[in-house]
Amino acid sequence: MYKIAIFASGSGSNAENIVTYFKDKNLAEVVLILTNKADAFVLERAKKLAVESVVFSSEQLKSGELVDLLKDKGVDFIVLAGFLLKIPKNLIDAFPNKIINIHPALLPKYGGKGMYGDTVHKAVVANCEKESGITIHFVNEHYDEGAIIFQAKCSVNESDTYEDVARKIHQLEYEHFSRVIEELLLEKPEDKLK
Repeated sequence: MYKIAIFASGSGSNAENIVTYFKDKNLAEVVLILTNKADAFVLERAKKLAVESVVFSSEQLKSGELVDLLKDKGVDFIVLAGFLLKIPKNLIDAFPNKIINIHPALLPKYGGKGMYGDTVHKAVVANCEKESGITIHFVNEHYDEGAIIFQAKCSVNESDTYEDVARKIHQLEYEHFSRVIEELLLEKPEDKLK
């Protein structure tokens, strides 16, 4: 069974959906939820879901300390679900093609440093875009530039506020994220993730 670690910086609704999705499946389980914010609501969700959680500093992330922790826990696959820090080279090297992220826009549009959450939705509305969506992609050393795995779209109406767009994006995240993770794990031969 694959062991998944989730990195999150916020409320953790996607993290909760992923934990719940895999709970009764024999394919994978979430064994660790990590956050860089001691007051992130994802910690409450982890407690409720009985998943071990860890709070870490950006220094610990950069130092390679987390690589050791993830290896000790037997983690095979890392999911970024609303995680805002850049993933350092040491982590990417330790888990090549085993770290994925979800972005609340149709990359390459509205990606890069500082483009997350409501900032993205406000930019989409301000630029009168006709559509937005989600992008699930592999993580590399640059923000939002890894190979795209999956995209889903939603329409943006002239009357939509950024909050309306955010609701549509969350719906797409909840609908697709866990399923895409499952498909990725099913595609990969056992030896590739070990």
